[in-house]
Amino acid sequence: MLDAIDSVLETASGFLWGYVLLFGLLGTHLYLSIILRFPQRYFFKALSYYFKRGEGSQQGQISQFSSLMVSLAANVGTGNIVGVAVAVAMGGPGAVFWCMMTGVLGMATRYAESLLAIRYRVQDSRGNVLGGPMYALERGLKCRWLAVLFAVFTSVAAFGIGNITQANAVSQVLAESSLGVPGWLTGVLLAGLVAAVLIGGLKGISRVCSACVPTMAVVYIIGCCILLVVHAEYVWPAIRTICTSAFCEQAATGGFIGSTIMLAMQNGVRRGLFSNEAGMGSSPIISAPVRTDNPVQQALVSSTGPFWDTVVVCSLTGLTLTTTVLAEPDLAARSGELLTYHVFDSIGKFGSALLTISLAAFVISTVLGWSYFGEKALEYLGGSRLILPYRILWVIAAFVGCVIPKSSIVWNFADFANGLMAIPNLICMVGLSGVLISQTRYYLWRNRLDKVDTTPIPTLEEKK
Repeated sequence: MLDAIDSVLETASGFLWGYVLLFGLLGTHLYLSIILRFPQRYFFKALSYYFKRGEGSQQGQISQFSSLMVSLAANVGTGNIVGVAVAVAMGGPGAVFWCMMTGVLGMATRYAESLLAIRYRVQDSRGNVLGGPMYALERGLKCRWLAVLFAVFTSVAAFGIGNITQANAVSQVLAESSLGVPGWLTGVLLAGLVAAVLIGGLKGISRVCSACVPTMAVVYIIGCCILLVVHAEYVWPAIRTICTSAFCEQAATGGFIGSTIMLAMQNGVRRGLFSNEAGMGSSPIISAPVRTDNPVQQALVSSTGPFWDTVVVCSLTGLTLTTTVLAEPDLAARSGELLTYHVFDSIGKFGSALLTISLAAFVISTVLGWSYFGEKALEYLGGSRLILPYRILWVIAAFVGCVIPKSSIVWNFADFANGLMAIPNLICMVGLSGVLISQTRYYLWRNRLDKVDTTPIPTLEEKK
């Protein structure tokens, strides 16, 4: 039964992630980069707004930095560790290059998503600020049915990309580690931690993520750097292999299977999107409740997310994997999902312990961040009365993800759900490209980034 379900999901995911979505995403990334005059070049200006409180505006619930941390918490997870390993195992080292390019071009898409989330945000009767592609589709594009589709896809996809895949990956690593933690125990601990934090709502999630994300990222980067130092003589050959195999047919060599350019591109872009989610429309949901002076200011801050998530963390993972496999070719025969663990384990118990701790922290923060995304999508569909049942189901799913026996089902489901989410969001950004240009021209190109937008946020009636 599981094999049949897995086969159907794999076929559906393969179709969705064929040429249409692959080039649709890259095409939108490139289109938005061009019409917005490459907002990536304002990276350092965006850094200067990380800790700006948006004091000129009293609208919003969390700071720009907290929003970025929740977004990164949701993005930086198993996609950066397990996902990159799967991409390298299936698409060869060239997948790392395409994964990185998805991050660079995706900065423009994240900018656009966040700008629209602020531009079309609303508030409920209790003063909570809401936003995201569903509100931009309904209020900006006047396309309610497409907004409903996006919300449905998001509330369902959240269980794949933001919950079950994360729990499944950490459960496998903990079981494989020297600790030998059984899946059910990992599930109980993860579900308990998630439930405890969800009691505090958005502010509880933002506090935990703001504290955890920078720390866990530094710990993981240190671990990768140790591996690169240990295999220093293979670093340059690894860089060369990654770049050449991205544009050339790759024969089986150095422990890697052979791969085509399309296979490398497909796996790299797919895992890049899984990691940074640029174009999916999930991260802008956390941009809406931000205290910011104007939409473009927050959009710039949000645009740096794919850089840290994909260009830094994913690329570092890919380089570490390629370098270590070139040094120890036998490692490439290991399972794609567990390849990163075995690479870190190659330097002893310290390395495996470091990865285990990092992955556990990544998973917890990702599950917390995505709980908010899915919750707000469901709230759009049925109001706040659905929040409590959704949280209960969310905690149960975290446990189930740890004990489910077949991980490929989880990954295929996540890939399929991600693709469904992306379609209405891409339509939204292309359809509202005129708004993106006018807002960018007014605030960014004419140097008005500190000008306060005093437009009041409209209040929605509570859904009955």
